[in-house]
Formats: sequence, structure tokens, C-alpha cells
Amino acid sequence: MEATMTMTMTMTLTMSLASLKPKPIRPKSPYLPQTLNSSRIFKSLSLPNPSVGVGAPTLVDQFDPTIPIEQAVTPPSSWYTDPCFYAQELHSVFYRGWQAVGYTEQIKNAGDFFTGRLGNVEFVVCRDENGKLQAFHNVCRHHASILAYGSGRKSCFVCPYHGWTYGLDGALLKATRITGIQNFNKHEFGLTPVKVATWGPFVLANMEPEVDSDVEIVESKWLGTSSDILSTNGVDSSLTFVCRREYMIECNWKVFCDNYLDGGYHVPYAHKDLASGLNLNGYSTTVYEKVSIQMCEGGSTEKKDDYDRLGSKALYAFIYPNFMINRYGPWMDTNLVIPLGPRKCQVIFDYFLEASVKDDRDYIERSLNESEKVQMEDIVLCEGVQRGLESPAYNIGRYAPTVENAMYHFHCLLHESLRE
Repeated sequence: MEATMTMTMTMTLTMSLASLKPKPIRPKSPYLPQTLNSSRIFKSLSLPNPSVGVGAPTLVDQFDPTIPIEQAVTPPSSWYTDPCFYAQELHSVFYRGWQAVGYTEQIKNAGDFFTGRLGNVEFVVCRDENGKLQAFHNVCRHHASILAYGSGRKSCFVCPYHGWTYGLDGALLKATRITGIQNFNKHEFGLTPVKVATWGPFVLANMEPEVDSDVEIVESKWLGTSSDILSTNGVDSSLTFVCRREYMIECNWKVFCDNYLDGGYHVPYAHKDLASGLNLNGYSTTVYEKVSIQMCEGGSTEKKDDYDRLGSKALYAFIYPNFMINRYGPWMDTNLVIPLGPRKCQVIFDYFLEASVKDDRDYIERSLNESEKVQMEDIVLCEGVQRGLESPAYNIGRYAPTVENAMYHFHCLLHESLRE
């Protein structure tokens, strides 16, 4: 009897304690804080600020931009792993300001269009029948289907779901099978516009509804005082588009940016072939408002043939928050880093070439193969860093002051954006 009572009391106590254990929490979407799962992202003309959990502001303040680089620690690993922090980045960094989204050759003629994604924003950029550059949220106003895919040429956008049709100016041209509908004005159901502009060979978009798209204002906001430096170093519309390559990388978008911004620190260790063509002793970094430019002279290695990919000088420009322009020899390639979650990003490489070698297929193939080798080496590095950031053994690091000032500048800009 006593043993039975003891066993019963033990079972009761165990069950009571078990009932006090917290229930497992359903994982949050990598794109959206849990508090937003039941609400819409878009209103007709604006992107509301997500209700980020209490943790996000605290995480922001774990980095102090007022401490000089010689004494500063890097942002904590949670900046690269926390879903709530990622959600705040989308709103504070990517849904504000001008962002590079494509290049002008993609929308050279009337009817040309291309689509893209930035966080949760699906967009389409096109040139209408009057030659005007347009951009819209790529979402049908009927039942939210994605409207267009890829790139190409169209005379209108027809929704693949129910056939609602829109002009290239965004106007609703046809709403199918709506007989009997009341209180409906088709003029109020056009595509939701996105601000769009160009600078040199690049197409830019801004998700803020009230923003000036005047060319000079856009240039000032996007490039600041670095615009002349880029223009005079061959970043212009004279180059011919060659190809695009896309990479899905298992790392936070900032890991790829950090790797780019270490002032060539990793090059002699991770890119030995690339290092042999550069004079890393002459590597320099200049920081502007929202841009950093790294420059390096070509190496003195004697070449066995006339092949020269890097030329006498290489320029590597980072435009906050996620766009890179690399100008070397007859080449220009751009790197657009698209965040896809706390530990995943897509990097789009577009390659452009000067007219003098644009028909030299052997040269182009050899150059692209060398570039591909560098990208594969960087992907291994970035994915390894992401795994390290998720380890309990790491929280913060330090900067190498003489080479990593562009990275420190990037982190300071992020802090500023997240505190606004």
C-alpha cells in the first residue's frame, strides 16, 4: 500500500512538473517575425514597419560605432543568425533608400521588362510603349498572384491566375468575369508603383512611396561624393553586357559583404592565383558617405602570352548596402547580394566588357573561368564563416585596423540605418 501510494504520488508529481514545461515554439518564418504572420506586408502605397520582437533593438546596440576601429569589436554573431534582427534589416535597410536592381540594357526598348525580389518585395521593371521607365510591385491586385516572371518583352502583363490584364504603365486594362461586382472602380486597381531611376548603366529602385527620383538627387543619395571617382574610372554605359551568373550561398548576406570589404586581407590565403596578378602592397581603401572604394595595382608577373584579365589597376567599389562594382582591365562585373533569410542569400554577377575584346570568345571564356574559380573559393569561405557564427564558441571578433576599415564603415552604416 505504502509503495503504491509513493508510486502514485511520484507519477502525479512527474505529471505536474511535465505540465509546467514550456510548449515548443513553432519556428518563425525566415522572412517574417512571428507577430506578422497573420497580417499583410503591403498596404497599397507603403511598407509598414514590422513589429520586431524585443530582442532586435538590444542586438543593434551590442555594436558601438563611436568606438574607433583600433578598439572596436565586431557586431555580435546574432546580427548574422537572429530571425527578428533579419526582419528589422529588411524594413530599415532594404525597404528604404535607393537599391541597385538591374542594368539599363535589360530595359533598352519599349516592352522590355525584368523581375526581381528584395526581401518580401516582388517587383517588375519595364519600359512602357512611350519609352518611359516604370516599376511596380509584381503582385496582381485581384488575389495576389505573382504577375510576371523572368525577363523579356511584353505588350502587357496578364495574370497567370485569373487573367487580369495590366498595361505597361500599370493601369488595369481588363478584369475578367466580374459581372455583378459592386463598388468597384478599375482605375483604383492598377499595379502599385515603385520609384525607379537610373545612374550610368544601372537601374535603381526605392520602396519608399514618397521619394524624389530626380537624377541628381538619386546620384547624391546613392553615391554621394564618390560618383565622379566611379565615372572617371570606367564605370559607365559604354560597356557591353556579356553574361549573368547566379549563386545561392548558405550564409547571411552580410557575410558575403564582409568578405568583400576586408581590404584584400584574405586574398593571398584564399585566392593564390588572383593574388599573383595583383600588387597587394599597393592596396588602398577610401571611404565615402555610403560607398567604399578599394584600389589595387596590377601585379608585375610576366605573362607567357598576351592574355591579361586584370590590367594595370583594379577598382572594387561597395555601394551600401549590398552592391559591388569591380572594374579591372577591360572588364566590369557587378555583384548584387539579395538576402533570402538569416542564413541564406543569392549573389548575382553581371559581366560587362569593353568593345575592343567583346568578340574574342577564347579570351572571354578564359576570363570567366578564372572569375568562377574565385567565386567558388569565396563561397567556401562564406559558408564556413556562417557555420562558425552559429557556433556557441563565437560571439564577437576584432578588426585589423589597417585593412578592414571598409568593413567597419559598413557596420557603422548598418547601425545607423537600424537605429533610425
